[in-house]
Amino acid sequence: MAKAIHMMIRVMDEQRSVEFYRQALGLGIADRFVFDSFTLVYLRNPEADFEIELTVNHGRTEPYTLGNGYGHVAVAVDDLDAEHARLAASGFAPEPIKEFHREGALMARFFFLTDPDGYRIEVLQRHGRYR
Repeated sequence: MAKAIHMMIRVMDEQRSVEFYRQALGLGIADRFVFDSFTLVYLRNPEADFEIELTVNHGRTEPYTLGNGYGHVAVAVDDLDAEHARLAASGFAPEPIKEFHREGALMARFFFLTDPDGYRIEVLQRHGRYR
């Protein structure tokens, strides 16, 4: 059986991205590998084995075009309201909290956050299937 282990995104500025993910999501560098033309930085925290792989292509000067195929990566937190307030106070400009209801019951509470390269992150309240 397959196990999801990481997702990869291309970023322009390694330090800016590492700092964003550290402050916003509590992710730290698990590994960092420098190659001739690119660097791979793996980020994670003790909550899960799943990682975000930052790929930094050396010498890249133009921002990446995200197109309309990328959606978002999702993370779950224990206290959505506190996390939203913390991120707003830190200057990250999270979008307003929203709720999805299905068949009269709460399915999800969430908000979106955007990283320095334009990637969207869905932050969900731990609830139901979102653990």
